Amino acid sequence: MTMNKMTGKTILLVEDNPDDVELTLRALAHNNIYNHVEVVRDGAEALDYLLASSQYQGRDITDLPAVVLLDLKLPKVDGLEVLKHIRADERTKLTPVVVLTSSKEEKDLIESYKLGANSYVRKPVDFLQFAEAVKQLGLYWLLLNEIPPTIRKT
Repeated sequence: MTMNKMTGKTILLVEDNPDDVELTLRALAHNNIYNHVEVVRDGAEALDYLLASSQYQGRDITDLPAVVLLDLKLPKVDGLEVLKHIRADERTKLTPVVVLTSSKEEKDLIESYKLGANSYVRKPVDFLQFAEAVKQLGLYWLLLNEIPPTIRKT
């Protein structure tokens, strides 16, 4: 069996809504994207994962995700604050971050880009549209996009 080129890359999904987590995982599977998806449910846990602290202490901090799918409306630490921390830390500042949110607020869009988001995608309500959006994200960020060597797992 040949391994899909995308399967060696981890996706970090930062999402507190269980329905949106399930929808995202189904959309990935629907599009034959079988990468490991690490799901964290709030902003504090996302930072713990990325910085290998708290419950993720011992995780290889050099093994960063190929892309972070980041919701904005999160408990504990909101998505914009997570993005700010990702960009401020030398170890994670080059990690690709796609804001994947249902927010229609123009200020969220502008602030996300100001803080260094690589992309901003509004979650479509319809599953087929959402699946197509996830497919395009997967193809681009996991297959076409070249990540900096500091992120690549050696």
